Amino acid sequence: SLTLDPETAHPRLVLSEDRKRVRWEDTRQPVPDNPKRFDSSRCVLGCEGFSAGRHYWEVEVGDGEAWAVGVAKESVRRKGRISVNPKVGIWAVGQCGSQYQALTSPTVPISLLVAPKVIGIYLDYEAGRVAFFDSNNEAPIFTYPPTSFAGEQILP
Repeated sequence: SLTLDPETAHPRLVLSEDRKRVRWEDTRQPVPDNPKRFDSSRCVLGCEGFSAGRHYWEVEVGDGEAWAVGVAKESVRRKGRISVNPKVGIWAVGQCGSQYQALTSPTVPISLLVAPKVIGIYLDYEAGRVAFFDSNNEAPIFTYPPTSFAGEQILP
């Protein structure tokens, strides 16, 4: 089971005590800056990364109006505003209002008949594959074209 790394969390993202849940706060938390922390982009990374194998996990997004889930290269830039897309080492899908999208460059709209409550994320490291599913009905949401992770750790 995955845990979130509080040292990477944007100052307005608050983690639960067990580091399994995250929520947005209107006020910045008094957290120390460090090289791992995202200071502008609203991101948090998992503690455990992957550099081989096939992995699957689920993220409950509930009824949120704005969210994004995915994976990132460990080397992803943490300081300053970053574009969230594969060019910078992030593969993600998200919701903004009523629009679902793959966070590519430019973004790709995703048509979903049912609002997903739980997103399944599948990572096949050797195949360079990242795919997203609606866990409730196993319907595919989006699959990124195969890529090379170039031996780098990939973090949830």
